[in-house]
Amino acid sequence: MSFTDWKIDRIENIIPEEFYQLIDKNRHHIGKTFPVTLSDCDTYQKTEDFINFCIDKEKNKEGYYFYAKDLKTNTLIGYLCIKSIHLRISKCEFGYFTDEDYQGKGVTSKMVSTALDFSFNELMMNKVFICTSEINLASQRIALKHNFKQEGILRDEFRNGDGTLQNTVYFGLIKSEYNER
Repeated sequence: MSFTDWKIDRIENIIPEEFYQLIDKNRHHIGKTFPVTLSDCDTYQKTEDFINFCIDKEKNKEGYYFYAKDLKTNTLIGYLCIKSIHLRISKCEFGYFTDEDYQGKGVTSKMVSTALDFSFNELMMNKVFICTSEINLASQRIALKHNFKQEGILRDEFRNGDGTLQNTVYFGLIKSEYNER
């Protein structure tokens, strides 16, 4: 199902309160997959600090941030960060989630498409990778839909929100494969 009344926004247009509301509303939904972000945003003040930290990271070209916003309700409904940027190798990682109520409507897919274009054509990356939990099948489907290749499984690589070590599935997409689409 497609959802068209939304847009992608960048961090300079984000108000900490709206990101806090997105996180707070989805605590249970993203609890196991975004434990650091949840911890960094468990109060409004900490969320404000987190947004300011991310603004500084973007100014220093250490991270980039995309947000999906519902135009009718003017609320945030998704988040994608470009992180783990390695300039020498020309690669970066995506981390993303969509509000539980908006899943399956194409929001995450469009955010990933936009971030791929940005990563390959503006940041001049050669590779983008996604590491996702073995049990996060929705994230794996997003990676495969965008022609990422599964490159391996990293054992006990991620400590989830309840403290359990989990395997992660590593997906990669290189620029030449992206350009073939």
